[in-house]
Amino acid sequence: MLLVNSGSRFFKALPLILLLLLVSACSEEKPKYVNMQHRVELAVPTPPPAITYAYLPQYSHTVSFRRHDPLIRYLRRETGLNIRQVFPNTFDEHLKMVEQGKIDISFSNPLVYVRMADNHGAEAFARIVEPGGKAMFRGQIITRSDHPEISSIQDCRGKKWIAVDRDSAGGFLFDLGYFMDQGLQATDFSEISFAPGPGGKQEKVVLAVHAGKYDIGSIREGTLDVVRDKVDLSQIRVLAHTPWYPSWVYAARRNLDPKTRGLIAAALKRLDPSVPEHRVILAQAGIERIIPSTNTDFDSIRDLVNKISRGRHDKTLP
Repeated sequence: MLLVNSGSRFFKALPLILLLLLVSACSEEKPKYVNMQHRVELAVPTPPPAITYAYLPQYSHTVSFRRHDPLIRYLRRETGLNIRQVFPNTFDEHLKMVEQGKIDISFSNPLVYVRMADNHGAEAFARIVEPGGKAMFRGQIITRSDHPEISSIQDCRGKKWIAVDRDSAGGFLFDLGYFMDQGLQATDFSEISFAPGPGGKQEKVVLAVHAGKYDIGSIREGTLDVVRDKVDLSQIRVLAHTPWYPSWVYAARRNLDPKTRGLIAAALKRLDPSVPEHRVILAQAGIERIIPSTNTDFDSIRDLVNKISRGRHDKTLP
């Protein structure tokens, strides 16, 4: 009796089963022939060309970005060019990138500019007026306020000196030239070290002196304001200032389109501290205003380099 009932149910459901199989068969897609002889090359998306702008890494990348991003956004708007900031890790890397054509517009100290100009064909077109109204700047030699053995430049003899970088203007070469003028040679110090790591080297010099790791440090004037929130400045004393030298410079790499350089130079020149928006941009970058400049403005730097080179030749410098 059970078998009869089961069979009966099966035969009653059979039409429905056949219908489902028919629908399933009709819905199957027929295989498609693919001709492997026909190929299409897919283009890899590339970013639009950009004008690269680099700030010599005297401070950390964060500080470099914060100081110059408003200026770069202004230049984009004023020139219509796609300008982006790039971040070399060291002074040497900055120089190498200029040589390789990877930095179109360089904002650097005058010493690095002279190397870029004389060795790689870079060309100055503008320089800055520093806060305070001078189109010049200088280095500072610092020590701890409570250092028991240092009260004058002559007391630096036999002491440990930390500088920013071998290619730093206000953070080493200006200071070395000043020491030489005071009768101290590099060999008169027990040690000359340079701030380690990429970027942020000016800050590291101040921190190292503050921590007592070195007797003296050399920085560019203005650095102490940058580290005000990191260091108790009452514990830092400025022992001496170097002579004044031409201020930081804008330079175009060799073979940059003159029209591009002209657009950027004109936009920089239009920055007017009497215009509120411009005043904010300039203040953020630590600039009072920007003036035209040429290669010969930096001949005093070449004289300094020659003096130091003679010292090395005489084996009085490392």
